[in-house]
Amino acid sequence: MKLENEKDIIQLVMNDQQMMDILKTASTLELPDWWICAGFVRSKIWDSLHGFQKRTALGDVDLIYFDNQNVNETDEKRLEKLLFEVMPEVPWSVKNQARMHLKNNLNPYTSSTDAISKFTETATALGVKLDQTGNILLTAPHGIDDVLQLIVRPTPLFRDSAELLKIYNKRLAEKNWSNTWHMLTFKNK
Repeated sequence: MKLENEKDIIQLVMNDQQMMDILKTASTLELPDWWICAGFVRSKIWDSLHGFQKRTALGDVDLIYFDNQNVNETDEKRLEKLLFEVMPEVPWSVKNQARMHLKNNLNPYTSSTDAISKFTETATALGVKLDQTGNILLTAPHGIDDVLQLIVRPTPLFRDSAELLKIYNKRLAEKNWSNTWHMLTFKNK
């Protein structure tokens, strides 16, 4: 499948039954401002662009939401447990972005999309979810060009800070993505 735009990415997700099952399961929680993001979307795109017939293994499935009325981490663990009961084979990770700015030592996020915009790489700053009618929505605060062109670069937050750029470079070394996706290009700007 050729990937050129958001519509193509949405179609790619629609064609993947496991991704759709995960999205449908997540939607049953009816969380405010929820998205499944990061590697769940990025890796599927990279797999497709590399011509892989089988999806690479998911390290985790990042389900995020934004609820500044309840920032109790215990609630996130309760939600993970509910998801594991329905789909125990999925490595769920649930995080309320209304509290994650503290972990990252940043100003409070205003929404889940704002939090996604502060992810480490532009190609990872992606999220998908289902609307009330079951249609797939895509958020990409830094656009989709980098992920479609197989470019890995820091988001502006990480690019513009020497301290955060070190974290970006360390993350790239730890992830060793080029071992799996050999066509990737890595940039620091």
